[in-house]
Amino acid sequence: MTTIYVGNLPFTATPEAVKALFEEHGTVESVNLINDRETGRPRGFGFVEMVDPQAAAAIAALNGTDFGGRALRVNPAQDRGQRSRTGGGPYRR
Repeated sequence: MTTIYVGNLPFTATPEAVKALFEEHGTVESVNLINDRETGRPRGFGFVEMVDPQAAAAIAALNGTDFGGRALRVNPAQDRGQRSRTGGGPYRR
């Protein structure tokens, strides 16, 4: 199973619409669109889980394509431990 990062989504995107887009390239196991914790509004990105060979094809086919007037950014998701910890909020002790 491969988790795919999908960025630059329009704020009007629904999980159903994202699933339909990715299903053109294979079986979608799950779609998780991220909302802001405080406001509940969409953050413009999410994650799609697909079977490995189909995921690679979906990434190649959909990266940079137009979806709702925005060019999607599609690539394999990084593990939480691999992400950069710079930025992203105020320093807390």
